[in-house]
Amino acid sequence: MRKWLPLVAICAGTFMLLVDVTIVTVALPDMAHGLDASLSDLQWVLSLYALVLAALVMTSGSLADRIGRRAVYLGGLVIFAVASVICGVAGNVGVLIAARGLQGLAAAAMFATTLALITSSYEGRDRGIAFGVWAAVNGAASAAGPIIGGLLTSNFGWQWIFFVNLPVCALAIALTLTSVKESRNPTPRRIDVPGMVTFTVAMAALVYALITGGWTSGRTLGIVALGVVALIAFVVVESKRRDPMLDLSLLRNTSFPTLLVTAAALPAVAWAYWAYLTLWLQSSLGLSPIAAGAVFLPASLTTFVVSIVLGRMERKPSTRVLIGTGMLIIAVGVFAQTLLGPESGRAVVLPGLFLVGLGAGLVLGPLSAAAMAAVPGPSAGMAGGAVNTFRQFGYALGVAVLGAVFHGGLADAAGTKLAGEMSAGQAGTLIAQGADMAQVVHQAYAQALDRTFMVAAAFGLVSALAVFAFVRSPRPAPQPVAPERPLADASGQKK
Repeated sequence: MRKWLPLVAICAGTFMLLVDVTIVTVALPDMAHGLDASLSDLQWVLSLYALVLAALVMTSGSLADRIGRRAVYLGGLVIFAVASVICGVAGNVGVLIAARGLQGLAAAAMFATTLALITSSYEGRDRGIAFGVWAAVNGAASAAGPIIGGLLTSNFGWQWIFFVNLPVCALAIALTLTSVKESRNPTPRRIDVPGMVTFTVAMAALVYALITGGWTSGRTLGIVALGVVALIAFVVVESKRRDPMLDLSLLRNTSFPTLLVTAAALPAVAWAYWAYLTLWLQSSLGLSPIAAGAVFLPASLTTFVVSIVLGRMERKPSTRVLIGTGMLIIAVGVFAQTLLGPESGRAVVLPGLFLVGLGAGLVLGPLSAAAMAAVPGPSAGMAGGAVNTFRQFGYALGVAVLGAVFHGGLADAAGTKLAGEMSAGQAGTLIAQGADMAQVVHQAYAQALDRTFMVAAAFGLVSALAVFAFVRSPRPAPQPVAPERPLADASGQKK
């Protein structure tokens, strides 16, 4: 039993950092009321965590190779605990957003070291079992996030979605100190600081512009220009470095860049709109946080079950077919939710959410495998890290893009002033003012969500078509051909 203590320590941190991506979702309306937060504030609460996690995960891995993976993992756990306390006691939304960024930094340190720590802690069959458990924990985290968030918010308040991290951090720190051995890479790669900085500035500027809006203002245009300049600088820097964060030569193979785009599209299409669907469930329908979280549970569980079943299949379709079909099913599932109308209840979105969960289960595992198979062997680690980076950036971008679509739909249906109140989770107050106002709220939410679903579904469809068009399944390695033996005639003489 003692030999599995390192795995418990590693999986505890992994579960916690992945749950914190989605646990916030069902608490958004309560946060809006408690902190007087606007829609853009709520978007930053969601996006900044994923943005910082994505920006620093590859750099954290390089740092861990140099100073020790156990040390970096422990540092991440300590910082995560401190950031969680700050989130829970935040008296205003600005402090909460900043603390979420600090959580993202800590999560990057943990996420970048988990697989390496498992590799150094186990060998042979035990290593295979450990990787299987780690993968299952990844799937369970996505399933548990909304329901844990709902339970804590309903019974104790939204602050407890952050305070609950403290005992998990304490357990993980104690087990890491007593059971996990230190490991380093004897030939570590240099940390690509210029690449990290330019890429982060480019993505942050784009997300900031999308969240703040106002595309005719000089401020927004200036931020977009900064993002473009930073992206160009990233390309220049990476093309000249001997050990880049992302080897741009890998992009020459059409499969790899297509898979990176798909890695970004997956969370943007499948999960980013959940924040706005939660506002409808709680603010318009009046569901409690736990009831709203339960709406997403079937989708998350479907993803978990499909991933497990697919992983155990000895013979399975090609990764190209699985990923393309999965993205197509997700697109259909999101589009099916456009049936939502002013008189709809929660049941109208359940079939679509089930399809989204099914499609995500088909995509999640094969995506990383396909990306690593699409590049030369020595670059497989870089490819896997790039997929994780693009997945987190995709979630942040998805929250921003779909948030702009959602708010625009509310403004068109109910006017700018009412849209601001409804998108911040204050629709319940408006509904209480009378039947006429309730009708306005329900109609506005239906119109805004249908528009959001259509945009997300379109992204999913384009991604699916791109996979079928540009991703190629890796060819099997050629088998050595035995030298041809000379034929013999009937008398036994060689011809």
